[in-house]
Amino acid sequence: MAQFLIGMMYDRGEDVKQDHREAAKWFRKAAEQGNAPAQFNLGSMYNRGVGVNQDKKEAAIWYHKAAEQGDADAQDNLGYFYYKGIGVPQDKVEAAKWFLKAAEQGNAEAQLNIGLMYDNGEGVQQDKMEAAKWYRKAAEQIHH
Repeated sequence: MAQFLIGMMYDRGEDVKQDHREAAKWFRKAAEQGNAPAQFNLGSMYNRGVGVNQDKKEAAIWYHKAAEQGDADAQDNLGYFYYKGIGVPQDKVEAAKWFLKAAEQGNAEAQLNIGLMYDNGEGVQQDKMEAAKWYRKAAEQIHH
């Protein structure tokens, strides 16, 4: 946990000079020990190419590790990667699985994404009622 917190300090420039490379180094130490927020942050750094060379496959690996531990943001991002085929083979069924996991945890973006998949019958059986349910859940969060 301390390694993750040091990474956050460097990432945000809190009490230390902002240094994304140093943040990535500390996030990696924590991520390799199974810290899900560090895994998510490291995945995001690889996704954007901040503090590390951009590498979508590496981003997908770290998102997957965090997603497996129940990190809803990582689940949503991993779903998007599978939906678009970014860093992983395109797989709409796998995308729907990850969007649904995140949506069930209250992630509004994932609720919208799984709603769209039900609406269009992508990766899941088309179901307009199910789509409406997820759209409503996402909309309720946006207005609160």
